[in-house]
Amino acid sequence: MSPVAKMDEKRYVRLLALAGPRVPETEKEYKGLLAQIEKLMDRNEEDLSVEETRLLTLLSVLAEQYEEKNHPISEAEPLEVLRHLMEARGLTHKDIWTLFGSRGTASDVLNGKRSISKTNAKRLAKFFHVSAELFI
Repeated sequence: MSPVAKMDEKRYVRLLALAGPRVPETEKEYKGLLAQIEKLMDRNEEDLSVEETRLLTLLSVLAEQYEEKNHPISEAEPLEVLRHLMEARGLTHKDIWTLFGSRGTASDVLNGKRSISKTNAKRLAKFFHVSAELFI
């Protein structure tokens, strides 16, 4: 078992002050929140400090709550869910193909020629901060 890194409270408070996280009430605030999340996610997970990881989790929870309230996902096919999440975040094929391992696989899935595997469902769930069940 690896030791758990200790969080520096002062550094975390500074990050919170810079990020200014709050419950988004408008689409503009929501998109700003997504931009902050993407900025953190663009870095390697291993490169994030404990404080940055904690901030990313907080921002993701706020975004998820907004999405559940303002962009509810009804019973939908996994591909419809994926397309919706991509559209809501302004993502294209090139933004997510690495989650599928190849551009061809991503294209096949997005064009409905191939279903989403359980492995890919887990990757998508982690990427979008949703349940893998949405993609299965």
